[in-house]
Amino acid sequence: MATMNFNTQNSTFRQLLGNGLSYHVPPFQRDYSWTEDEWDDLWQDILGLFEADGEPAHYMGYLVLQSSDSKRFDIIDGQQRLTTISVLILAGLGHLQDLVSAGHDAQNNAKRKEQLQNSYIGYIDPVSLVPRSKLELNRHNNRFYQTYLVPLEKLPQRGLNASEHQLRKVFNWFKDKLKARCGMTADSGRDIASFVDSLVDKLFFTVITVTDELNAFKVFETLNARGVRLSATDLLKNYLFSVISTRDTHETELKTLEERWERIVGLLGSESFPEFLRVFWNSRNKLVRKAELFKTIRKRINSRDAAFELIRNLDQSAAIYAALRDPQDASWNSEEKRSIEQLQMFNVRQPLAMLMACHDLFFDSDRAAFTRIIKAVAAVSFRYNVICNLQTHEQERLYNDIAWKVSGKVYEKPFDVIAALQEVYPDDNQFKAAFADKELRTTNSRNKKVVRYILFEVERQRSGRDFDFESATYSLEHILPEHPSQAWGYIEESKQERLIYRIGNMTPLETRQNRDLGNSDYTAKRSVYQDSSFQITKAVAEHYDAWDEQKIEARQKKLASIASGIWKVEFGG
Repeated sequence: MATMNFNTQNSTFRQLLGNGLSYHVPPFQRDYSWTEDEWDDLWQDILGLFEADGEPAHYMGYLVLQSSDSKRFDIIDGQQRLTTISVLILAGLGHLQDLVSAGHDAQNNAKRKEQLQNSYIGYIDPVSLVPRSKLELNRHNNRFYQTYLVPLEKLPQRGLNASEHQLRKVFNWFKDKLKARCGMTADSGRDIASFVDSLVDKLFFTVITVTDELNAFKVFETLNARGVRLSATDLLKNYLFSVISTRDTHETELKTLEERWERIVGLLGSESFPEFLRVFWNSRNKLVRKAELFKTIRKRINSRDAAFELIRNLDQSAAIYAALRDPQDASWNSEEKRSIEQLQMFNVRQPLAMLMACHDLFFDSDRAAFTRIIKAVAAVSFRYNVICNLQTHEQERLYNDIAWKVSGKVYEKPFDVIAALQEVYPDDNQFKAAFADKELRTTNSRNKKVVRYILFEVERQRSGRDFDFESATYSLEHILPEHPSQAWGYIEESKQERLIYRIGNMTPLETRQNRDLGNSDYTAKRSVYQDSSFQITKAVAEHYDAWDEQKIEARQKKLASIASGIWKVEFGG
């Protein structure tokens, strides 16, 4: 197994900026975006450190860096924090500069400013007067940072992009805070220097250093699995744009690409983007597991043309993916909408790659074919995932196999797609057996919705009436109640728990009637069921003069037989 070259340590801000180390925000990392809310949160935390009973240090979280020489580091995650602390220190230097200009202990304050600048910001080349900064920002922010902030030049107010305005504002915001704290007196310079020199020892990070993009991505996966949210989306963007960006790449070209990228992420959200990327990739290629996705993309996308094409294709496919996750999307007809609602209710995502491929091939040229396919997928999902609860990795493998065959035009007819689904279609015997034993605990809201859906579909098949299964007018009645009274004591207590959430023990009922019934005995319930608008509820009263384990099992077997005819896919020619 290859060495991962992975190093973790805790470092104070002083340690990070010492020993000639420098930090670089990759060119296509997101722009500076912190606002007054984040500045104030940090400032209040800092003030707390200097109170009489304050904490000795403040933890700034994970800092993920990438380096090949342990001297110059790319900031993979943490640029907003490092930038803000650096600007805070620059604001302190700006205040020292104002003290010098005002003649307050000018000689000593000039020395303090130079010493702090060399230690934590960088130095000015004495010949060229070019700043040699310890921190370089991204391509949209670095010019402003190096030209105005590092040398403490007068800050322009016009001709700035949005993030440059934020950098100007954060500098002025912290400068005002420091001026209010330290004042403009002969002693103010000493106070500022003491404040900064103490602060850099009180702020500390957990620093994770890796040697290449692949390792950085694995760090992201590991930290995300532990609940630390990092942006794998930004990491992929940095990789793709680094492939695209050369000396010959025109600024307009990059701007167009960035607009495309922002449009994709804006549509999906940065947290949804990695899942979309995997679905997109698997809709056109052999199945790639989540852990291998970045490695696979980096191996395959290694030229400017390939990176351009990938971003173009992602841009075109993002809207389709978003629509497949949104039943209310205007592009769907009623049958498609119903199928997408069902997939969401069942929490089934494995078919998405296949559905994206089928959308590309059939949606415009043969809409009826696409509708048939998505309805078949919903029926398969109900049988395979909801009722039979079978292994999803086999299902995902098949869906991917269909997806890349559709994308590669191996499957060009809807019949080919639907026929291939038979491999993950539990037959009637398997389905009925699983349904007859199914228990869905309706204390879980998703299960409750699924049971309502099942029973209302059975009602629609039996009576022809299409009740809205999500309407509050109707509720889910547990015939053997969830909290049985003593009247139900004839059923052993150990069996009650097992029977309450069997599908055969549940039936739809008008909400008002259900509320009145409570945990009444079966005789009282039966008289109410006789007047219900639901045919399947009336049938309980008509067919069962008592209610016990045998009746629940008998009714559930009947429901299983009906269900096998409702959730059915015809695989004939």
